[in-house]
Amino acid sequence: MSSDLKKINKVKKNSRRISNTQEPKLVERLIKISRVSKVTKGGKKLSFRAIVVVGDENGKVGVGVAKADDVVNAFKKAKTDGRKNLIELPITKALSIPHNVAGNFGACKVIMRPSIEGSGVIAGGAVRIVLEVAGVKNVIAKQLGSNNLLNNARASVCALQNLTTKAQVAKKRNLD
Repeated sequence: MSSDLKKINKVKKNSRRISNTQEPKLVERLIKISRVSKVTKGGKKLSFRAIVVVGDENGKVGVGVAKADDVVNAFKKAKTDGRKNLIELPITKALSIPHNVAGNFGACKVIMRPSIEGSGVIAGGAVRIVLEVAGVKNVIAKQLGSNNLLNNARASVCALQNLTTKAQVAKKRNLD
């Protein structure tokens, strides 16, 4: 009786391991690590803030931000935050976006336009990193307003969230 239970428990443990390893491989790219300080009664307390973009280079992307006492922990926490904030976006056969789109976050505005195959990612700063990690290969993007890396990354994610396919628009308009 007890040997049967042991076998069942082994099977359960193995199935858990298998299910954990089947998660999609996500790519993490660091945008910025900054040293921040908090002034307390005892003096200045230093910590680190990490901004990380996480994606699978196939239509999923997320931005994570975290603070910790050392760089490694800040990076790990930002990575898990990015995994929690993953969004999915449609990508065309030409590895571009389906239509023009704009996104705002704070004082940042990001404008994206689809581009022909072979043109590459024409964007700067954090927007370029977000698009590369998302798997978009041919796009033109312009960031307007602030140069804040975090807000530009979040504005680009907002823009990518606004993307729709023809099928989604037809369904929304009841044009089946």
